[in-house]
Amino acid sequence: TRDYHQARGKQSELFYSHGCDYTRTTGIWQTVYMEFCPESYIKNVKYYPNIADGTVTITADLCGSGDFSAKAFWDGKEVGSKAVKTYGQTATLTLDLAEKHLWEVGKGGLYELTLTFGDDVVTSFFGLREVKLTDNAVEINGEPVFQRLILDQGFYPDGIYTAPTKEALKNDIILSMKAGFNGARLHQKVFEPLFLHYCDELGYIVWGEHGNWGLDWSKFDSIRYFLLEIEEEIERDFNHPALIGWCPYNETWDIDGRKQDDDSLRVVYRTVKAMDKTRPCIDTSGNFHVETDIFDVHDYEQDYHIFKENYDKLFKENSLYDRFPEKQQWKGEPVFMSEYGGIRIELKDPAENDHKKAWGYGNAATSYEEFYERYAGLTDTLLDNPRMIGFCYTQLTDVEQELNGIYYYDRTEKFDSEILYKINSRKAAIEK
Repeated sequence: TRDYHQARGKQSELFYSHGCDYTRTTGIWQTVYMEFCPESYIKNVKYYPNIADGTVTITADLCGSGDFSAKAFWDGKEVGSKAVKTYGQTATLTLDLAEKHLWEVGKGGLYELTLTFGDDVVTSFFGLREVKLTDNAVEINGEPVFQRLILDQGFYPDGIYTAPTKEALKNDIILSMKAGFNGARLHQKVFEPLFLHYCDELGYIVWGEHGNWGLDWSKFDSIRYFLLEIEEEIERDFNHPALIGWCPYNETWDIDGRKQDDDSLRVVYRTVKAMDKTRPCIDTSGNFHVETDIFDVHDYEQDYHIFKENYDKLFKENSLYDRFPEKQQWKGEPVFMSEYGGIRIELKDPAENDHKKAWGYGNAATSYEEFYERYAGLTDTLLDNPRMIGFCYTQLTDVEQELNGIYYYDRTEKFDSEILYKINSRKAAIEK
């Protein structure tokens, strides 16, 4: 049973998949870790890198008594160590790093850590990375980075929510990078920590989301459990350098004629900001914004001439095209096209395309040439816009009946990834 306090993400409310909702999932769908701990042990740690000083501050939640120490390593070589006496159940120390290696988009770069408290020894990692939001860019370590993101929903043909292997998790990142993307929106699902670790290793930037669909966000108390789960997600994933922002809600449409409760969205946004001051937060992706660091937009216009005309006004007239001006107001925040494209291709061979179930946005492309032209036209508009801080194309793979992936659902190639790479990877206006 479920009620309006219980989010479902992209699981279908019906007994069958339809549109952009998919097969239901039940049971344990992510890896569960159990570990035996000594009497005194490390409960949790957070890392705060400082790229200017070449340091990392470590805060630890502890259980028991003893000295707390940390050693940092780069490529197997010790580059910093420190120990402190503990008083109470917390400890803080700052490591001066003898070698400064910045974490980089597309490359990664992780320090290894050995943390010790009494008999408890924990191995960990961190990246020397800082995120800053300026008026017109997300800066990583002081450099503007145009976000070339793909929408990744984390569904698989057999396991649905569960990847078949560790290698499959990593392969999704590799497939995305092969097509010229530097990151992803992890959409309507809390992804596995191991997936995030692969993102850290490969330098693949991501936004952390939460599966809010299914809540009745027109009611304030819909956040009763939702907020607690978001707090747990932030605590769990805080240390991943690849994770550059949070987005707790997605598309908070009217429900049976009732508008979203703005106060509930505001409370969630402010809670996220209070818990993590190191990353930007989008209140609700696409619509309808209340209080947000970035004003993101979803637009599945398929005519790239109209698309360009609408969004060129952003830098030509300082005017943001908004499909919902009566429900939200742009206040000059940085603009991010966080969903666009979603182009479905209609193949003539019925064995390759189930026309009865196929679903996508707008009119399907009827040839590969038409697809590439449309894809390039839409994407070029965003890359060439000096007021656009990034894009997120829908989506990485087909998912069941939604056939707008750049790869098939089984991860085999649908399009020429070299062509997509060439379109995606050229310099954006904010990078020149």
